[in-house]
Amino acid sequence: MTTPTPPASFPDVEAMIVDVLKDDSRLSGATVAVQAPSGFNGTSAAVFVNRRGGAWVGELHVDHPVIELEVYGPTKQAAHVLANDARQVLLSMANKQYGTNLVTDVEEQDGPRWLPDYLYSAANRYVSLTKLSVDVY
Repeated sequence: MTTPTPPASFPDVEAMIVDVLKDDSRLSGATVAVQAPSGFNGTSAAVFVNRRGGAWVGELHVDHPVIELEVYGPTKQAAHVLANDARQVLLSMANKQYGTNLVTDVEEQDGPRWLPDYLYSAANRYVSLTKLSVDVY
């Protein structure tokens, strides 16, 4: 018996999560993207989605991406509220189909937690890590 090999590339979970976050009205006033736009200084409402690792489980044909959300706001309180809103949206993705991918589980690993940003000195930032289980077809 052979072990299934991973796909040539993993599903673009960053794009999938950006789309899901953008569709939620609680995040409508925030920039939601995989990277900061030109001119971003850390003081406006924003949610940045990054895959920070994960693992392929060949026999199950499942990707386990670890997703980092970096959430910014004009104040620490505003960043905290936005971080919790983004967190709730991400946690609600379990057992839902997105295109050809089925998110079967969502597990929070850390966060949201206050984390000063050394790139943007005036930033109010919360960071969280969440692991998804994504069936890949």
